[in-house]
Amino acid sequence: MKKLIFLLFLAFLNSNRPIIEQETQKLNVLLLYVDDLRPELASFGVSQIHAPTIDALAEQGVKFTNAYCNVPVCGASRASMLTGMLPTKNRFLDYKTFVEKETPEAVTLPQLFKNNGYTTISNGKIYHHLDDRESDWSEVWRPYAFDENNKGLAPTDHWQSLWKDYQDPNNRSLYKATDTGPAYESAEVSDSAYIDGLLTEKVIRDLKKLKKSAKPFFLTAGFITPHLPFNAPKKYWDLYDRTTIKQPENYNYIPRNAPKMSISNWGEMRSYSNIPKRGQVSDSVAIDLIHGYYATVSYTDALIGKVLQELKKQQLDQNTIVILVSDHGYNLQEHTQWAKFTNYNTSTQVPLIIYNPLAKGKGPTNALTALVDIYPTLAELCNLEVPKNQLDGTSVVSILNNPNLKGKKHVFIKQTNGFTLKTNDFSYTEFIKPQDNSTIATMLYDHRTTKNENENIAQLKEYKQTVSELKLTLHSSYQKNIEGF
Repeated sequence: MKKLIFLLFLAFLNSNRPIIEQETQKLNVLLLYVDDLRPELASFGVSQIHAPTIDALAEQGVKFTNAYCNVPVCGASRASMLTGMLPTKNRFLDYKTFVEKETPEAVTLPQLFKNNGYTTISNGKIYHHLDDRESDWSEVWRPYAFDENNKGLAPTDHWQSLWKDYQDPNNRSLYKATDTGPAYESAEVSDSAYIDGLLTEKVIRDLKKLKKSAKPFFLTAGFITPHLPFNAPKKYWDLYDRTTIKQPENYNYIPRNAPKMSISNWGEMRSYSNIPKRGQVSDSVAIDLIHGYYATVSYTDALIGKVLQELKKQQLDQNTIVILVSDHGYNLQEHTQWAKFTNYNTSTQVPLIIYNPLAKGKGPTNALTALVDIYPTLAELCNLEVPKNQLDGTSVVSILNNPNLKGKKHVFIKQTNGFTLKTNDFSYTEFIKPQDNSTIATMLYDHRTTKNENENIAQLKEYKQTVSELKLTLHSSYQKNIEGF
């Protein structure tokens, strides 16, 4: 009898051990947050850019080929993603967005993890502003920002004066004297010379340190490239034959029947010294810019490779969710435009890859997804209870387990007074007057065959019913966002 009781006791201990281990060994999160990255990668069906690390990650995880930002502006997009909240007429407007000012009561994504016992580290550009929601993090770090300076500048202001980070001596002198410089640079320097190289070294140090910790982590790597200026070591420029780089087929015209207000004047790029204040760049400069963008993506890809190699070396890849995402897309002269700040697909579509070591599925999914879905997804994967009545997104964990699922019916996107409803088949945009919420102009693009958006078909009679249905959905599902409640 005593032997039977002893065996039953051992069985009880063994049956409970996996549960105890599961509770104590929580999944970690590594967020690879890339600025201005459009899904122009081999893994997303476009072969120009050399990015083997991202392509390999896409094979190991779930690749979302139909993912969209909710605001095509860096500061506002990051605020939206990290709060899980959609933009409105009065909230998350531009790069000047501060989460702590616009949504002070929100429980942010890093705060949720910190509240649940995670070490949370902000490396590089996560929130747009270094000093936004500092209490969300166990540690906040950006290259140079916390170095002593002879101007008495606070870390945020010091960073703001340095982030363009030219390495060519002439460019550095020009930047120091005028606060501007060229829109691109190819320098004979090592990977660690630029800000993102320093960031990578910091993330690698963090992984070594976190491996020894008993606490789970929410670790970030906020790469500023391929944001302007397109600065990268020369070896990444040398990956490309300049003679094979082409301007987009629609580079010299706006979409037929599109309202002029839909086209950006790309003021961000015009602030650089070799870019004209008015009119288009020359064809030669256009090729240089596209070449520079490609080079900076390849540079970032190589740095991400170093981070993922260290993750594997520390054997943390076995219990770490890896998510790679951009804050918005980017225009490379499509419809005469550069940079972002538009409702066009080139500004709004983003690459999104989620690697979950415990997921059942992997490979591509065409499920319609938005950046506000990332918050509830990571919370569910890590078994964290989300704040009530805050999140506008929905978890995509079911899609991670079955990439064949369809995803959302529609995604809401806002850029200034342009309000877009993106469905699997169409992109529908209304430009709305802020004074009385009346519609000024309308755009409709059919994405069933192409996302090039070369003709606005909103006024064609054969799409009258489609416009009516999409207009009803936009104004019923997102009335509060449009009117600013």
